[in-house]
Amino acid sequence: MNQRVTENAVYISRRKLSARATPYVFALYMATIMAFLMSLVITAANSGIDNDYLSNTLHAYKLAMPIAFLCILVVRPIVVKLVALTVHPHR
Repeated sequence: MNQRVTENAVYISRRKLSARATPYVFALYMATIMAFLMSLVITAANSGIDNDYLSNTLHAYKLAMPIAFLCILVVRPIVVKLVALTVHPHR
């Protein structure tokens, strides 16, 4: 049983990306979630919630997601510096 647990742990760790991918994975997850939420809200505000709401939202999302991903890649380092200037480091 212990060997099986160890094999599963090794398999899971092999599936993970290296730490160097952290900014890109962060940007991907953040862009995916935020672009979808913003597409939902903006589509509802612009055209209301009707029979085509989900279709319109997904159409907006196809454009918003890659743009959000690129924006997060550009803006994240700036935000990290601004936070460092604004917040005391953890002790």
